Amino acid sequence: MALFSRNEYLKRITDTKTAMDKKGIQILVVCDPANMNYLTGYDGWSFYVPQAVLVIDDQEEPLWIGRNMDVNGAKHTAFIKEENMIGYSDDYVQSDIKHPMNFVADTIKEKGWTDKSVGVETDAYYYTARSDKELRKTLGKDVLDGNLLVNWVRIVKSDAEIDLMNQAGKIAEKVMSTALDNLAVGTRECDAVASVYQAQISGLSDFGGDYPAIVPMMPTGDKTSAPHLTWTDDPYQNSQTVNLELAGCRNRYHCPIARTAFIGTPPEKLQTLADITVEGLNITLDGIKPGMKGEDVELIWREHIAKKGFEKESRIGYSMGLNYPPDWGEHTASLRPGDKTILKPNMTFHMILGMWMDNFGFECSESFRVTETGVKTFASFERKLFVI
Repeated sequence: MALFSRNEYLKRITDTKTAMDKKGIQILVVCDPANMNYLTGYDGWSFYVPQAVLVIDDQEEPLWIGRNMDVNGAKHTAFIKEENMIGYSDDYVQSDIKHPMNFVADTIKEKGWTDKSVGVETDAYYYTARSDKELRKTLGKDVLDGNLLVNWVRIVKSDAEIDLMNQAGKIAEKVMSTALDNLAVGTRECDAVASVYQAQISGLSDFGGDYPAIVPMMPTGDKTSAPHLTWTDDPYQNSQTVNLELAGCRNRYHCPIARTAFIGTPPEKLQTLADITVEGLNITLDGIKPGMKGEDVELIWREHIAKKGFEKESRIGYSMGLNYPPDWGEHTASLRPGDKTILKPNMTFHMILGMWMDNFGFECSESFRVTETGVKTFASFERKLFVI
């Protein structure tokens, strides 16, 4: 059963067709699993083989095309009629002779749509170089670039989507509390992460959780000087920093959250960095208003840390929400210099202020939605350096 109403899906499709028309695209081949979900409701761990949703300019419903064995999964999760769910046989899977994109192109031909212009998501994670080659070869013509077209359509969330992200925020609160509760001298990092996974999936008594698009990132010690590291089976030690970049997830909608803890008495340089970063986070969140540009938000933060003698090269945030591995970000708006995206109500962002120094680091982040007057965070969790 689809997660949202038929009317909501149809609006998403209409908005996508409007964006397609501006690019001269009459058929959009969508291979990003998050965009497939957004347009149809389809939700399955089948993106390790090629699959697609086709949005056609003069058809009310899109086509879902995937492996035969996944058609029943589409029946269980997608809103579209069964006649618009098309499966390909297993001899297309991991074959040197034929490819699922040959099947997609043949379907377009069989439907009599050969004269329509075709666009593809050229930089989607699961749209490979071979997929592109085989689609173009079988179509017998060039295709247009429809990259991130659907991503920009979904950057403003519906109220129903916001409800799910609020639930993800409640899960995130539990997840972060669980992580902090499991930081103790002698506890193995992997065991603490196992507890985090349990909290992420079990969720709350009122609603369960989903698997986040990114694994728990919980580096320790000198490794906190770098983002995107995970964990080991080493035991936690006294006088050790632990960065915690985690998330709650509800029906594929995310609420990332980051905090930093220190086991023992924190050194002055870490406490000072933490105080400056948290102050900057609070000032930046308080300064956000609809109508601002992404670069305006970053400037608030940059001017704050400059007064303290710091600078940060990387962006401080990005649009996020619905997604699948390997990323919960939407690859659209960023909070960084040069980003002219106008912030609108119900846009949702993860602002992560990671300060990674030579041999230590501090992280504090909030996921928020833009409101009519400012912002509202999805989770409510104290912002500070946690001392264990």
